[in-house]
Amino acid sequence: MSETDRLKWNARYRSGDHAGEHPSDFLLSAAPLLPPPGQALDLAGGAGRHALWLASQGWNVTLADISETALQIAKERAEHRTTTIETRQIDLEVDPLPAGPWNLILVFHYLHRPLFADLPGVMAPGGMLLFIQPTVRNLERHERPPRPFLLHEGEAPQLITGLEMIRYEEGWLNEGRHEARVVARRSE
Repeated sequence: MSETDRLKWNARYRSGDHAGEHPSDFLLSAAPLLPPPGQALDLAGGAGRHALWLASQGWNVTLADISETALQIAKERAEHRTTTIETRQIDLEVDPLPAGPWNLILVFHYLHRPLFADLPGVMAPGGMLLFIQPTVRNLERHERPPRPFLLHEGEAPQLITGLEMIRYEEGWLNEGRHEARVVARRSE
């Protein structure tokens, strides 16, 4: 990303856009598959809706995002809930991933294809990845995100290398978007 992207995301979070508080249906439906709480990394996690839910479930969560505004919102929400999360402002297209080992990594609605090759190297044995991203078919009903930030149909399993695919689904899902959803695990 660039300085322009950081400023754009800061403005969106200041306006209240992308600042929802409830975890996605995908995270809640995948919860029974997760390992016991340990170290979790929420990449491009914005204002922390998923990080805060994980923390409330006993996870030690690090929330990484380019927007310092989003991270500040997440910190304030954590304090209000008497929950603890760690935040790190990083540019996932330039900066290295936070060192693991991570028992759980979330990548929700963020697509930088080269990132996926690095994920197994920071995951703990038995660690899990939850990934969700709209596909190009999403443009049939929604104008955002634009095409460069959309998966091709059937692309998600090709991105997830070095991990065992536990669950994969793609289609018009209950939140109204055409998405690919992946649950994958690093072998023990």
